[in-house]
Amino acid sequence: MTELNTLLEPGMLVENPARPDWGVGQVQSNIGGRITVNFREEGKVVIDGNRVTLLPVLDG
Repeated sequence: MTELNTLLEPGMLVENPARPDWGVGQVQSNIGGRITVNFREEGKVVIDGNRVTLLPVLDG
């Protein structure tokens, strides 16, 4: 899992840089490199933290 992904905690807002059309998502869980995120435009998605680096959204 990328170093940035290890910092993600439930409730944090993130974006998937490879899928900007998904919009901002809220982290639901981060367990063993599997990050569950509920995206505004895509719904709930499980991300493999070893393949995708999610970017924190700091301005909400």
